[in-house]
Amino acid sequence: MGKGYKSIETKYYEERAAFFDELGKLDRRAFLRVAGISAGIAAGMGLVTPQSFQLVRVAEAQGSKQRFSFAYISDTHLYKKELNDRFVRSILRAVDDVNALDPQPDFVLFGGDLAQLGQAEELKLGAEILKAVKAPVKMMVGEHDWFLDMGEKWRELFGAPTYSFDHKGVHFVVLNSILEKDFWTERGYTPMERMKVVAGLDNAIQSRFEVGAEQRKWLEQDLAKVDKKTPLIVFSHSPLYKYYRPWNFWTDDADEVQALLRPFNQVTVIHGHTHQVLTNRIGNIDFHGMLSTAWPWPYAPEGLPSLTVQMNRPDPFSNFDGMGTGRIDVLAAGAVDKLYRLWDRAPMNVRASYLASNGKKDAPPRPKLPSY
Repeated sequence: MGKGYKSIETKYYEERAAFFDELGKLDRRAFLRVAGISAGIAAGMGLVTPQSFQLVRVAEAQGSKQRFSFAYISDTHLYKKELNDRFVRSILRAVDDVNALDPQPDFVLFGGDLAQLGQAEELKLGAEILKAVKAPVKMMVGEHDWFLDMGEKWRELFGAPTYSFDHKGVHFVVLNSILEKDFWTERGYTPMERMKVVAGLDNAIQSRFEVGAEQRKWLEQDLAKVDKKTPLIVFSHSPLYKYYRPWNFWTDDADEVQALLRPFNQVTVIHGHTHQVLTNRIGNIDFHGMLSTAWPWPYAPEGLPSLTVQMNRPDPFSNFDGMGTGRIDVLAAGAVDKLYRLWDRAPMNVRASYLASNGKKDAPPRPKLPSY
């Protein structure tokens, strides 16, 4: 898993990039003839233009000065490599995807659920793979990383799950939003039994996620030191709003957390867990969901935020469809443009102006194949 390793998908994309590089060496007439043929082939294969080029075009069209950009990789759900190498191949592709960005992001956020069952081998495998990321990596914990040993191995590998930092005039907060009330002690569950209950999307035994009183107190104290005009970006694994309770797409004390964020002029929350394109705005807070590298979840039957433009229905016969990585451009005013770098399909951009106008401006394109 060293830095010299390249996934097979990356090798294919490098060959494709080399082909298009050769096109630039042709004279104009030959270029138009060959490019026209290759465009038809590319369209037939479902290939898209390189996302880094797409990002530049989007930034120019937006016309807003960028402070900086950061990328994300999220929800890899790694098993031991001998049990499931598909998820390993997916995170390897994600690392290649982010490392290929030009210019490089200021940092990369890992959005939680590195492991599937929180086992030491899974977490250590993920940590080793993430060492190959060129940019600095900021880690956020998910429930699949936590409930086998209640975060012991996570702390050993990555440090405290709750922290804050400042970067180029923006204050960042990373929360552990997947805490639950104790359902396991009275039932006499083993650590793995507890882990498997939490890992079940619709398991009614577990409680809903929460940030918890102790962490909310920490957040209040942390924010007390920050000027209210300073842009604030919060990373949470579960959404800091109440989306769909039966699947635990939900944070029970989201209202209390939002109240702590409300005094700030510009707040953005970036969350994982739901494995899908999600856009929400509550008061002064913009919310963006992250894609997964493991699998896409269907959209919930109710509770979908009104600003969400659902991504096209994933193809169940394509390993990478409906999954991907992303890039977030932090604009001068502190709001963000969110670029979903969906694998095997065109990227999707959710602009700050779309949220600020409550969906009236710059709406993302509607899908042709509505989600299940």
